[in-house]
Amino acid sequence: MKQQPLLEDLESRIAFQEDALDKMSAEMAKQGAEIARLTQIIKILHQQVKQIAPDQISTAEDDVPPPHY
Repeated sequence: MKQQPLLEDLESRIAFQEDALDKMSAEMAKQGAEIARLTQIIKILHQQVKQIAPDQISTAEDDVPPPHY
C-alpha cells in the first residue's frame, strides 16, 4: 500500500499550489489597482504642469533620439 503516502503527498502539493495561486492572484489584483491609481495621479500631475508651464511639457516629437543613435 505504498500508493497512499504518494496520494497524500500529491494532495498536499496541490493544496499548496492552490494557496500560492490564490495569493498571487490577490497580489496581482492589488497591483493592478495601484497601477490604475498611479496612472490617474500622473494624468493629474501632467495637467497641472501643463497649466503652470506649458512650454516645459515635452511631446513625442521632442523625444526623438539624435541621428547618431
